[in-house]
Parts: sequence; structure tokens; C-alpha cells
Amino acid sequence: MRLFIALLFFSSSATGAIAHEFWVSPQRYSVAQSDTIFADFRVGQNFKAPSYAYIPQQSTRFEIVLGDQVIPAESRIGDRPALAQRIEGKGLAVIVHETTDAKLTYTEWDKFTGFVEHKDFAGALEKHAERGLPQTGFKETYRRYVKSLVAIGDGQGSDRNMGLRIEVIALANPYTDDLSGGFPVQIMLDGAPRTNAQIEVFARAPDDTVTSTFYRTDDQGQATFPVQPGTEYLVDSVALEPREPKDFNKDPVWHSDWASLTFKTPE
Repeated sequence: MRLFIALLFFSSSATGAIAHEFWVSPQRYSVAQSDTIFADFRVGQNFKAPSYAYIPQQSTRFEIVLGDQVIPAESRIGDRPALAQRIEGKGLAVIVHETTDAKLTYTEWDKFTGFVEHKDFAGALEKHAERGLPQTGFKETYRRYVKSLVAIGDGQGSDRNMGLRIEVIALANPYTDDLSGGFPVQIMLDGAPRTNAQIEVFARAPDDTVTSTFYRTDDQGQATFPVQPGTEYLVDSVALEPREPKDFNKDPVWHSDWASLTFKTPE
């Protein structure tokens, strides 16, 4: 029954599902060498959500990058947590996951306008009207590109561009570097820095309270935000582009790509 619910959520999402973030949530962000990494898939709002099972048909890429090693995830259909794997070696492990496209139909105009305004897609509503599109009954596809940073042993190492279409790259190591000046990230889209783009940073404090703050990238696609000890972070960046449908009843008129990065600062 739980597997069916997971399949239903990801493959035939309800109207408002596009407003939800998707992230990889390690049960521990720092593990001893030779310990197993356990990590959940989560879909929700305000950095709070239940976990969902791993479904191979909804994944195009799922791996752990440790230095020069690229290690395929050994997950099987229905696994919950989605990842439970012991990695040989030590250093900064980067969990990388890319989904397949999912589709939704907007039955309420407010859902689309709320999404556009929240994610700061300037001009999207005007373009929608200029294209002569209706306010209900239109479709959108979306794809998720998620990463998470886990320290194995000493946690030494660095994140890098993993070649995702849209990607949040950590420009510091949260487990080894001095973060007194903030945590720098870079957003990449189609291999180039994504400039003047909004990012949203969710922070879960040790008392489980969650806050969210918006930032904008500079001309290098970079942004820096302050961090606190013992806090879990989710960095989110979303891009939206028009699509020309061959069949309006079946094909999307919009497509969005979502990038996220999670990590936790030491206490």
C-alpha cells in the first residue's frame, strides 16, 4: 500500500504538488568510516515532509560521488529509506539524484500564479497570456535534480559540478571549512552560471523550527548566506521555461527544473 501511494504521488501528482520541494534527507550527515549512509527522499513544504520509497522508473540517475569515485546507488524498488549503503573510503560524499519528468494539470489559476510569484519567474504570467493559454486545464512537466553532502570519517573534500541540467554547487565544505563568513553556493543552468536568480534557503534549527530566506545570485551565479551551528539547510533553485505542445490535451505548455542541496553544519 505504501509503495502504491509513493507511485501515485510521483507519477500522477495532484494539482498543487509542483509547489513542493524535493530533497535528499540523510538520517545522519556525518558518519564514521565504513558506517552505512541512510538517506530518505522527501517531498513537502517548509522543509517538513514524510519519506517516500525509491522507485527506479522515476529515477534517471542515483549515485554517490566520493572524490574521484562515482558509486551507483544499490537501492531497489520500494526501499525506504531510499538509500542504505556503506561506502568504502572517507571524505565528503555527494549524493546525486535526478528524477524523470513528472506531469501535472492546473485546475486552479491561483496555483500557477502562486508558484510563479513564489519562485520569482518574472514575466511568466504575461507570457502565458500572450501565448493565448487558458487559466485552467493546462499542463506542466517538471524534473528534480537533488544533491546532499555527507561527511564520511574526516569529511575532507569538495563538491563540484556534477553535470546536472540545473545544479546547486557548494563552494565550501560545511564539515571542514571556516563558515564564519557564510556559506557560498553557485547555481548552474545548462552548464553556465545562473545569474540574477532567486534561491531559497530553508534552515532547520536544533529545536526543529524552520525558517526560509531568499537570496539572489550575482554575475557569477553565486550567493552567500549566513549559517549557524548544528543547523540543517536546504538550498532550492527553480527554473521555468515554455514548451510548445503538439497536442494541448496531452502535452505540457510549461516545464520547470528544480535543484536542491542539503547539508548540516556541525554543532
